[in-house]
Amino acid sequence: MNCGSVLDGDRSLDEMGHLIFSQIIKTASGRKTKSELLGYGEDEFVPWQPGGTY
Repeated sequence: MNCGSVLDGDRSLDEMGHLIFSQIIKTASGRKTKSELLGYGEDEFVPWQPGGTY
């Protein structure tokens, strides 16, 4: 997704926000991300790394 299209004037900030939110919902609902489709999905996103906080 190219957020530069907002700066270029091709999309409004609201439109881009809607597109990003839509992608989040699709991914949370089970659609595979591009890196998962390419076999890198296991290492793609680790929101809480063990030992990251003390």
